[in-house]
Amino acid sequence: MSLAEINFDGLVGPTHNYAGLSEGNLASARNRDSVARPREAALEGIAKMRKLAALGAPQGVLPPHARPDVHFLRSLGFSGSDAAVWRRAWEEEEAAARAALAASAMWAANAATISPSPDCADGRLHASAANLSTMLHRFLEAEQTQRTLRALLLDEARFAVHEALPAHGAFSDEGAANHMRLHAGGEGVEVFVYGRSAAEARAGFPARQTLEACSAIARRHGLSKARTVFARQAPEAIDAGAFHNDVVAVAHEHVLFHHEHAFADKAALYAEIREKARGLFEPVFVEVSARDVSLAEAVSSYLFNSQLVSEPGASSLTLIAPTEVRDNNRTAAFVADMIAKPGAAIGRVEYVDVRQSMRNGGGPACLRLRIAVTAPERAALAQGFLLSDALADQLEAWVRSHYREALAPEDLADPALISETQTALDALTRILPLGGDFYPFQRG
Repeated sequence: MSLAEINFDGLVGPTHNYAGLSEGNLASARNRDSVARPREAALEGIAKMRKLAALGAPQGVLPPHARPDVHFLRSLGFSGSDAAVWRRAWEEEEAAARAALAASAMWAANAATISPSPDCADGRLHASAANLSTMLHRFLEAEQTQRTLRALLLDEARFAVHEALPAHGAFSDEGAANHMRLHAGGEGVEVFVYGRSAAEARAGFPARQTLEACSAIARRHGLSKARTVFARQAPEAIDAGAFHNDVVAVAHEHVLFHHEHAFADKAALYAEIREKARGLFEPVFVEVSARDVSLAEAVSSYLFNSQLVSEPGASSLTLIAPTEVRDNNRTAAFVADMIAKPGAAIGRVEYVDVRQSMRNGGGPACLRLRIAVTAPERAALAQGFLLSDALADQLEAWVRSHYREALAPEDLADPALISETQTALDALTRILPLGGDFYPFQRG
């Protein structure tokens, strides 16, 4: 059974800003209260999608969430008109207001965990929305993410869309950012990466993914224990700013590209992957030593928060890396040496400019959710989410029409952001196949 992987990128929302909400994300903290450029950010994201599509990698798009989240603020006791709710919330509960404004759903790698149909006991593709319970601004995304997945994955005979796990620290789940899959076109080995078990407490930055969450998702997706791996993220990686596994590791097809200090027990992980891939494929491990690229350099450049893609007819994989990798002498030198080696598993690099996202701690891989489908499943997807030149043109025109050029810290209290965003998203529902009741403000 042959699978084709589609990268579904999150559209950057109109309220893209730098509020520094994400503890453990060094770029987010470093750029707190900088001036953000929502229009530029969204156009960078669409340009990245166009580039991937031009390389022959199937590409889709996911909509932003409605922000500010006025419904959430009303649940905290604020009342009156939307504008009045926003003014009072900003004056009395600024932390909650900043969370309600976050455009963080743009990082679709955190939206859900996806298990393709060959891996699942019932032969359906399974998708579980992430609860993102560690961070308030991300916890607010789960319900709308589930609506998005249901709009995309319409055919219940082929697709199973699950709600998020209970939003408790014991089941803290960050979606595909802590999940990898290795394969050779059919059934694969799914690797869940966790930072702690539910009973553990740790000093330093939070470990956002629990073993219990990984186990629950594997059970609900009907994954075989013989093809499923649970690996602990190295604590030193978390404390260096690798708040998700995808900051220090990325997998595609049979290749795992990772930093030397990504995993707590690398040798055991290699052995288990090899054993569980037996009869399916031979895994290839591309390790970057700390001598070549330190953890600090990996985190600042987001070398591993790149995408790996298969170009049609190519014998090796292509690395889609942020321009920050090219701008860092050490990471640029490593990539140049890696792709120059004869028979290299990763044989080419393409650089993309997603600086607005990078300044908030999200590289190319953060912006996309990978969904691997068979040909009949692809035909069953809601086709209006799949990128074409015409759709990309429409989205760019929509962004230029509705997005502010800049959002400075003093602009965030402006209640006009609510009406501006609602107008923009209402128009988007007539571009993407979302319907007139997709967003909470449309449902009254």
